[in-house]
Formats: sequence, structure tokens, C-alpha cells
Amino acid sequence: MMPKPEVPFHELDTAEGWEPVPGGAPGVEQKMLSGALDETAKLGVRTRLIRFQPGTVAPDIFLHDYWEEVYLISGGLVTGCDASGQGGEVFSAPAFACRPPGTPHGPFTSPDGCVFFEIQYYLNPGAVA
Repeated sequence: MMPKPEVPFHELDTAEGWEPVPGGAPGVEQKMLSGALDETAKLGVRTRLIRFQPGTVAPDIFLHDYWEEVYLISGGLVTGCDASGQGGEVFSAPAFACRPPGTPHGPFTSPDGCVFFEIQYYLNPGAVA
């Protein structure tokens, strides 16, 4: 089974095709690029863009059992703020994070908005990252 189908080079419309992230905070949107992640079967890989609208606060701390790599393409992201968006550490594009399974992260805010590229995946048992 191929983890992802082939996606040939094509123009990417970054203005259209955004949808709310399921279970995400208002103002956090995704644009799926390829793949799928099956959190029940613990299989797969997905690649997507995430966009925070200006002023968005994602007040929760996230913890999941898959790998996550994030590249901040544009704007600024505040990590580790409180649930109302105060405090935390500010990162401006370009910035990168790699989170192994079980790594707590958040809350987040983006006063001016941001876009990041995200890959989330499960590794086969015994695989090395």
C-alpha cells in the first residue's frame, strides 16, 4: 500500500480551498495537500498547510501519538502563551519544529496571522526518525 498517491507539480491556489481544522479553534484553517492520517489504525501521513487568521488564539495544549513537522512559511506564531493569548515565545518566519509523539505543544496565537507547512505521520514499529 502506498502511503500517498503521486501529486504532480501544479500551481497551488493559496487563496481558495481552506476549511476549518476539525476540532480546532475558530480562525485555524487547513488546506490539505496530500495523504491521510488514520489516528485509529495509527497509520498514514498527511501534508497540509495551516493558516491562522489574524488574532486567532488556539487555547489548548495539544498532545498526539504521531510525529509532526512544522515549517512556518509566513507571519508570526506565538507558542506557549496562556489560553487568552498572553505571554509565550514569538517566532517569525522562517522557523521550524519537529515534535515526536507525546510532545505537549500550545497554546498558540498569531496576532497578525501566519501560514505554516505541516507533515504529520506514524512511523512503522522499530523505525528510526
